[in-house]
Amino acid sequence: MKRHTVLAAMVLCALIAGTRPAVAEPDFYVPPAQIAPGPGAIVRTQPMPLFATVPGIAGNWPGTAQLVMYTSQLQDGSPTAVTGTFIDATRPWQGNGPRPTVVIAPGTVGQGDQCAASRAFALGLNITTAPFSLSANQEALSANVWSALGARVFVTDYVGLGTPGVHTYVNRIEEAHAVLDAARAANALSGSGSDTPIALWGYSQGGGATAAAAELQPSYAPELNLKGTWAGAPPANLLDTLAAIDGNLIGGAIGFAINGFVARYPELQKPLEERMSPAGRAMLATLATECIGDVITNQPFLETSTFTNDGRSLLDNLSAIPEAIPIFDRQRIGNLTPTSPVLITSGRNDDTVPYGQARQLAVDWCANGADVTFRTNELPPILPGATLPNHFGPELIDGYGTNNAVSYVLDRLNGVPIASGCTLS
Repeated sequence: MKRHTVLAAMVLCALIAGTRPAVAEPDFYVPPAQIAPGPGAIVRTQPMPLFATVPGIAGNWPGTAQLVMYTSQLQDGSPTAVTGTFIDATRPWQGNGPRPTVVIAPGTVGQGDQCAASRAFALGLNITTAPFSLSANQEALSANVWSALGARVFVTDYVGLGTPGVHTYVNRIEEAHAVLDAARAANALSGSGSDTPIALWGYSQGGGATAAAAELQPSYAPELNLKGTWAGAPPANLLDTLAAIDGNLIGGAIGFAINGFVARYPELQKPLEERMSPAGRAMLATLATECIGDVITNQPFLETSTFTNDGRSLLDNLSAIPEAIPIFDRQRIGNLTPTSPVLITSGRNDDTVPYGQARQLAVDWCANGADVTFRTNELPPILPGATLPNHFGPELIDGYGTNNAVSYVLDRLNGVPIASGCTLS
């Protein structure tokens, strides 16, 4: 509540002072007919004021950033335009060696274009009407922390958020591409080149995206100087994760995943529609336009058994579709091996992204010779199914508290030696 009050006060002060926050025109998010070739190429940029910045953290207030459109790739290799927010450094780098870039992969924001993280970066919130929708900048804290340490920051919007097309929520390939190409775009914007130290930072959906990027980097972006990754609460096994959130506070996020996979695997559409009720099909269409805040407000504790003709869950119905299971198997993170160190954190009592499958990711990578540190968050269960205490609580503890992902990533950027192999605790 205090954070929202401060944010509202900052925006109000700007308006009273006669400063009109420069919000990107919608046309910015519409790519040109021909986009710049090559993953990470810059398509266009636009200045963005940062009113949602703590005065003094990154120099003058309001801070400044760039809204960026860059080239990435869909899972079939075809080029696509992705947007994001680039915050150049205004303070000396507090670590050793050259100034790094931290690429932040946001947690779940939703599937509607209005939910893109960049749309909420200037003011901290993006509010639209007809219908009413609200999306918050969930990455303001992490962006401010890394800016205060003197790092460059790039926050990707992912494929299909803001830009045309369906956001392919938790699609490991397209999320990894968006993250790694954001690093390439940041190097191009800063002019610092491929030797720039890179760190990846993400939690929840963002943790899955950074985990996928870490294991895909050796083949997809081998020129990047990736020093370390935080993958907090990564949804590495989607079937386990979607089963866990069915019926909890953000159960509607299952719709985001289904919509995204149907867009990439059209062979799923007919057998799914045959199993879904008219109300279920309408709900999927609604969820495709919503942000996570809308889901919490409009469809809290949504159970997918209300989507289907037979009253069984959507995942039970998916298991009966021969085309479906191989798709989810291919989406599992852990089949490749990162060649740079990774910190995975997970709450033992996480009611949204299950602990067991996150730990299994660490075990799988360790078996393949990766350098992995796994840390358990022991926060006790609080209102199971409510998501906020048991899933988002560990984000603050693991990112900035006892499990201290900031220190881990700083050590990797500073070249502090790490024992090869795995530490699972």
